[in-house]
Amino acid sequence: MSTEDLTAALERIPGWFWPADQRLFEWFLSGSAPGDVLELGTYLGKSAVLIGGHVRQGETFTVCDLFESDAPDADNNAETTGSYSTLTRRQFEQNYLSVHDTLPEIVHGPTSIILDHVKADTCRFVHVDASHLYTHVKGDVLAARAVLKDDGIVAFDDYRSEHTPGVALAVWEAVAGLGLAPICISTQKLYATWGDPVPVQRRLLEWLESRTDLWHTTDVLGDRDLVRVNQRKKPKPASPGNDLDRLTAELRRTTAELKGVTAESRNAVQALKKATREVSLLGPVAHRAAGWLRRRSTPRK
Repeated sequence: MSTEDLTAALERIPGWFWPADQRLFEWFLSGSAPGDVLELGTYLGKSAVLIGGHVRQGETFTVCDLFESDAPDADNNAETTGSYSTLTRRQFEQNYLSVHDTLPEIVHGPTSIILDHVKADTCRFVHVDASHLYTHVKGDVLAARAVLKDDGIVAFDDYRSEHTPGVALAVWEAVAGLGLAPICISTQKLYATWGDPVPVQRRLLEWLESRTDLWHTTDVLGDRDLVRVNQRKKPKPASPGNDLDRLTAELRRTTAELKGVTAESRNAVQALKKATREVSLLGPVAHRAAGWLRRRSTPRK
């Protein structure tokens, strides 16, 4: 499936997965060494559908989510009831199978049980987008570290949103104390590794230089660099409102020009009237002068 077709398919699936992150997922998933892929928290399958398009032969893609099941504690249950009341496994499967022929491995339950289903040191990419509560995200961080290979990549969603401070605390705590090395960030996700981030960043920057749809910059994060990526804004298409504004401006310019021409014409008319009056006043004098000249030039008899 082409990128354009996949993007169109993703637009039909509810969820929050912005174009910049779609492109970053494709890059990380296409360039990494062989290994399995894991998604903790999938909602209705928007990101899972993209991930599924990059699973290679012999690799396993595992998705873990509560779906419509009860959460393991009261706080988590309040979170899922308030934010994900429409989430069902059936809807996820329908969305996924609208693009792919077969489903991924599905672990229907809390992410705390994922290590019972995915072996350690087997994954090349993990997407963490489950609970936003600190206790659960901290567990997801540890699970991601356990299942990832040495050079594996983890993407954390909502690492900076104002309504998800628990995610921010757990993620940056891992950066400060667990050796997690950030590679790049978007507005919604942080991409990191427990391996060496420098070679990955170099390849990423080379790729970003060739992209016309993404902009990037490099910021300093303590003693390391952090690449920041976002979508370039498309120029706004012409709209009736814009056309009307342009026509109004042109009409104003034309009106100003006409006023200038009118003023010049008025001045010319006034000058002509003045000259006419002067000629009228000088007429009798000129007539008498002409008569006097004729009389002087006529010889007397």
